[in-house]
Amino acid sequence: MIKAPIDIQKKIENLPHKPGVYLFRNSDRCIIYIGKAKILRNRVRSYFQKSRTRDAKTERLVSQIVDLEIILTDSEVEALILESNLVKQHKPKYNVNLKDDKTWPYIRITNEPFPRVFPTRKVYRDGSRYFGPYTDVGTMKNLLKTLKQIFPLRNCKLALTRDKIAAKKFRVCLAYHIKQCPGPCEGFISQQDYGRMIDHVSDFIAGRREQLLTDVRQRMFDAAERKDYEYAAYLRDQLNHLTAFQEKQKIIDSSSSDRDLMAVAREDKVACAVVFQVRGGKMIGRQHFYLETDRDDTIGTILQAFLPQYYLQVQDVPSEICLPCALPEEGGALQEWLNARRGGRVVLAIPKRGVKAQLLRMSQKNARLLLQELKQHKDDRFRSEEALTSLQIELGLANLPQRIEAFDVSTIQGSDSVASMVSFFQGRPDKNGYRHFRIRGKSTLNDFAMMREAVLRRYRRLTEEKASLPDLILIDGGKGQLSAALSALEELDLHHLSIASLAKRLEEVYLPGQSQPLAIAADGPGVLLLRQIRDEAHRFAVTFHRKLRKKRTLESELDRIEGIGPRRRESLIATFGTIDTIRRAEVEEIAAVAGISHSLAEKIIRELNSK
Repeated sequence: MIKAPIDIQKKIENLPHKPGVYLFRNSDRCIIYIGKAKILRNRVRSYFQKSRTRDAKTERLVSQIVDLEIILTDSEVEALILESNLVKQHKPKYNVNLKDDKTWPYIRITNEPFPRVFPTRKVYRDGSRYFGPYTDVGTMKNLLKTLKQIFPLRNCKLALTRDKIAAKKFRVCLAYHIKQCPGPCEGFISQQDYGRMIDHVSDFIAGRREQLLTDVRQRMFDAAERKDYEYAAYLRDQLNHLTAFQEKQKIIDSSSSDRDLMAVAREDKVACAVVFQVRGGKMIGRQHFYLETDRDDTIGTILQAFLPQYYLQVQDVPSEICLPCALPEEGGALQEWLNARRGGRVVLAIPKRGVKAQLLRMSQKNARLLLQELKQHKDDRFRSEEALTSLQIELGLANLPQRIEAFDVSTIQGSDSVASMVSFFQGRPDKNGYRHFRIRGKSTLNDFAMMREAVLRRYRRLTEEKASLPDLILIDGGKGQLSAALSALEELDLHHLSIASLAKRLEEVYLPGQSQPLAIAADGPGVLLLRQIRDEAHRFAVTFHRKLRKKRTLESELDRIEGIGPRRRESLIATFGTIDTIRRAEVEEIAAVAGISHSLAEKIIRELNSK
């Protein structure tokens, strides 16, 4: 067994019999493990006792410890909280660590007389209420969209106070007139009524919606009884939105209970923890988190570390937390802390049968699936890095081609000639960087001239805007297209940019100044990536070309009909899209288009069907 260094032995002998947190450091002074203890002296000594059986992870940890520090706390619960915060801050090698937790968004309800509700990635300790974190941003956005449909919340940043409102410092904006804000800036709603609406918003986000439905329904009846029919109609619409959203939630438990179900899947040194949130017997959300672990960590050990890290970030602690297995340290500080966070008893259950066991199995399947997705993403990223490295070597590039832009042209007998440019970053499509070009030059039957125009226009624009340039330019074609693109770059004094072409017929790669193609394997990772980028540029060009040709054909057919001018033609195109759709339409459908009379609609159908 490994003995503690002499300096640590002296420190252990002087450790107090009190609760606190201990930090182990290695020879580089890095914190490699953080733990908590009810009695610091006993817990730290246990790591170095010869009679104690230790797993491989603990053996590796102890072999690297050269120093330790302690932080005393007043209780074991305080030590638990401090441990979680320190692990989050330092991310020690031998702790279970949440990955990328700083990027998760929350929904914030501000601490103001008239609060605002919006997404945020920063948490301020100013009395605001936070819900989340949301690992699925789409779920959060849908929730906020529904909130705006149901509750007329203000979204301005005005510093509303009673004195400023009474002094008429503000005026209502358009949001008030279209009934998307109750107008607190001019005192059209009291702080008490607005606060009650915010409480409803809070209940809605937290999943406590049954009482909210009951309250809105009762207020609707009260308003109708006192003959305030406009307000009653508003509450009716609000109730309909709430009911429609509630019906979308999957009922999974007839007991109407609140619980969280947790599952963990682990592979190698990465784990995925999934939390299913059940409120009022309905599934209201699913969160997932990736964790850095050790190969020797058990599912129970991972959960033991994950629970405090998760519930430190959420406000809503349910009355029951369902786990797939027992925790290494049953009850104790964690149980006491969860009870305090909720303000009531929290049951840590391990269901073996029934609905809860079925839900846990579903949670476990989700955790395994998400872990496989992460593994696949890592594999794809590794293959992209391998392909880029291969390209750098085979093309003799000075730098790794992180940004690649590829060009292709498309035309049929010189009509509707277009060029496309696609952008790939780190081996993956960057669709925000895609561009189309309508060829302006008269040489629309000349592929070389069209390629030159597209390259010239692209990099003239980037040069004028002083934007960043790509690491590699890829041209679809052979030596002729490559020479045309080079001519454009030389005109812009950008001859230093790396450029290559890929010919379709034999998948040959050409470089400037070389009459023969490169002698590289056609099935190598670098060439395969170039082919993928080239094919995407071709697809993008052909799609745009077809769209223009289709629109031109449609416009030509409609222009032949007397009484159809540019404005009516555009209205028909916007409504129906294609000639065939117009040809199959009913007279009443065409007559419903702005500017089209019934008689003109009959004429359109008659003319189109006669051709």
